[in-house]
Amino acid sequence: MTTWYTSDHEWISVDGDVGTVGISAFASDKLGDVVFVDLPEIGRKVKKEGEMAVVESVKAASDVYAPVAGEVIEVNSVLTDAPETVNADPEGKGWFCKIKIADPSQLDGLMDKAAYAAWSATQ
Repeated sequence: MTTWYTSDHEWISVDGDVGTVGISAFASDKLGDVVFVDLPEIGRKVKKEGEMAVVESVKAASDVYAPVAGEVIEVNSVLTDAPETVNADPEGKGWFCKIKIADPSQLDGLMDKAAYAAWSATQ
């Protein structure tokens, strides 16, 4: 499984044609305590870089963007009752949704973990 990152601080971990999507630890730290997550509906078609979800913290509400185009096939319903999971494990149990990837070539412009770490250190 390979994980890629966007410049909007989302990550996508790819297994076959399914990508699990969440926000990076960097984004989670910047947001502060997450108090609500508005997840997309299963079956929703998302566009690359299109709004996919909303995460609200004590500081602000932020849109979460789809790293690739595709169809939402699963959501992390744990976040409905325990949004703080995003802070506790943003790149693990705090994932938002799973997307059936429409065009795997859209992954080509994303950063790997090392590139993202170097880039986010400048933010």
